[in-house]
Amino acid sequence: MQRDHVVPFSFDLSLLVQRSVASLYSHLVTRPTGAAIRLGIETQIGEIGTVCLSVLDFTQVVVLDFSCADEVVAKLIQRYAANDRPADAYFVARGLGEQHRDPIDEVLLRHDLALVAEVEGKFLLLGSADPLERAAWNVLQSATRGETADIAAAIAAHHADVAAALDRLATRRVILRGGTGSTAFYSLTALLPA
Repeated sequence: MQRDHVVPFSFDLSLLVQRSVASLYSHLVTRPTGAAIRLGIETQIGEIGTVCLSVLDFTQVVVLDFSCADEVVAKLIQRYAANDRPADAYFVARGLGEQHRDPIDEVLLRHDLALVAEVEGKFLLLGSADPLERAAWNVLQSATRGETADIAAAIAAHHADVAAALDRLATRRVILRGGTGSTAFYSLTALLPA
């Protein structure tokens, strides 16, 4: 997969909630609200027709509860991480504050998922990841692109262990593999528009 074939696409969740459930408030609460937003996002991803990096923008979201985080975030990631996914989509959350982080992190951990998220201006790997995966992700995040051997050297770990960790991260769709058989990987944030 070449990084220039990935189309970034942003979803302002506060606008989606206003359109989907006719609410004047930027509150993401209740499962039906979350399901309506998720279906709207899935429809738009399906219309793109190519690999996309879907940016879930929480900047204007005032309240996010656990059930809505489960419906929007966890179910989106599960659907597009599955082998029978309807489209080739990756997800990054932007504009998270502490009021968003707890519900999102909780549902990610509950479902053994991970997500790249901007929390108060800094990109983090939220959810489930073992220490080696987190270390490899952090190196790749700093470098934006890296070869397996370079990442292994940076964290002083065995090449085979790091290669397996990077494969798991790519399968979980929190990094992008450079192509079939490639040992190069990209951080998802390297794909975001400047």
